[in-house]
Amino acid sequence: MDSPEERRLRYAAKVAEEAGISNSRVEQAFASVRREDFLPPPPWTVISRGTAFQTSGIDDIYANVLVAIDRTRGINNGEPALHAAWLAAVGPQPGETIIHVGAGTGYYTAILARLVEPGGRIEAYEYEADLAVIAARNLSGYLQVSVHAGSAYGRILPSANVIYVNAAVAAPDREWLRALHQGGRLIFPWQPHGDWGPAMLVTRALNGYRAKPLMSVGFIGCSGATARDPAGSGPSESDVAATRSIWLTAEREPDASATAIYDDVWFSSVNVD
Repeated sequence: MDSPEERRLRYAAKVAEEAGISNSRVEQAFASVRREDFLPPPPWTVISRGTAFQTSGIDDIYANVLVAIDRTRGINNGEPALHAAWLAAVGPQPGETIIHVGAGTGYYTAILARLVEPGGRIEAYEYEADLAVIAARNLSGYLQVSVHAGSAYGRILPSANVIYVNAAVAAPDREWLRALHQGGRLIFPWQPHGDWGPAMLVTRALNGYRAKPLMSVGFIGCSGATARDPAGSGPSESDVAATRSIWLTAEREPDASATAIYDDVWFSSVNVD
């Protein structure tokens, strides 16, 4: 029988394989965090390929599966391979500051905390008050993590190297963009039409914000998000695919390159140097 450490190492390697990444730091972070510490007590409800089953088997949660936190609210522990791919894309580094939007019960917050060691900080926000309490308890041993009960949308945030958003929005909050350092990275689920849309990787450059659509994802909505599309129709699939940058309307008015326009931000097909 595998030891707990061997189980997590095997799990981390499988997650990296399914994510299609080769990143030893991300693998080590997954291997270092006990997933069961961030879940309700067993039996757990595991969802794999759309099928749910109950289990008390520890091996069943060390796989690329969703584990329910609260099925009535549609809240789960997240798909490990998806997060591994996101983490490889944003590349958290030792000493960096990360804002985690939608921390849930703290599992991926803990993995982010491992990736910024030594010297890094995590500012984790969770809108659901009960989950914020649980996350604070689960993360009490991570002295580099602060958990905030409340929405990270529509508020001034501390400056950050990475903003990692685990809740869907029609458009990113302007304060997320403003909080990024030069070279800072934002990743969020852009779901302008409902349940699915691309994960967007945004990088703050000297002259603007580069944007790159990644894989298609489906997240529950970001509580407190208020982005409004004045036209009411939203972007087409081709508009989404053509998006290469995001702009603050206060800094640059939308022009003919716009692929989507909202109150405070707009998306463009123009590349940023």
